Amino acid sequence: MSVYALLAIVSATAVLGMAGTWWLQQRTRNAGYVDVAWAALLAVTALIYGSFAAGAGIPRLLVAMLAGIWGVRLALHLLSRVLHEAEDGRYQALREHWQGHQGKFFGFFMAQAGLVLLFSLPFLAVAVNPHTELSFSMLAGVSIWACSLAGESIADMQLAKFRSCPGNRGKTCRVGLWNWSRHPNYFFEWLHWFGYVLLAVGSPLWALSLIGPAAMLVSLLWVTGIPYTEAQALRSRGDAYRRYQQEVSMFLPWPPRRPND
Repeated sequence: MSVYALLAIVSATAVLGMAGTWWLQQRTRNAGYVDVAWAALLAVTALIYGSFAAGAGIPRLLVAMLAGIWGVRLALHLLSRVLHEAEDGRYQALREHWQGHQGKFFGFFMAQAGLVLLFSLPFLAVAVNPHTELSFSMLAGVSIWACSLAGESIADMQLAKFRSCPGNRGKTCRVGLWNWSRHPNYFFEWLHWFGYVLLAVGSPLWALSLIGPAAMLVSLLWVTGIPYTEAQALRSRGDAYRRYQQEVSMFLPWPPRRPND
């Protein structure tokens, strides 16, 4: 199947998926479902590219399997939070700012559909790779993917365990990876995208694989990730979180500073 046909199918899938998710948030008044849909739809796009792109069998199988596993794991993790917690503070702020205007929410969800298409392009780059043998770069890509997925899963589990304890309500998690980075889940999420850069080596569309780590870094550091998360943390935890900011690296895991350093 041609690249243009694949992009058309992925675009339609993203738009329909996000339109359905917008309808769901109308009924539940919880826009957090957009994050679940984003991860799940990216898993679907990887399966589409892996099934119908014109690349060799090994890279198509790898991108369908690895991106599919990553997307499903993340979607299920986020779904658990959405089902058991109140709407994320970021979306509560949007709902208040927009005064519940559903037209604006629909535009926001359609923008997320555009991001699904954008972040699916590294998967396309891998899926059109013509290399028929498992290369060193592919093995390195799988290794980065595995280490990143393990790190992100551990960070998510450590935070979930901390938050499940009633005595920790209103406190800042400094357990395990969270004592080395204020956002270890974001760091490993970003690192994971380098796996597709290596899987796509030799692809005629290799340059598209760079979109993953570049766009994710911009999103996490300056757009929807860390700025909103930390602003919400400062509102809810105040000086305790300011001390955390002073002592623990924002993004890259690094030994924490001591108060007298």
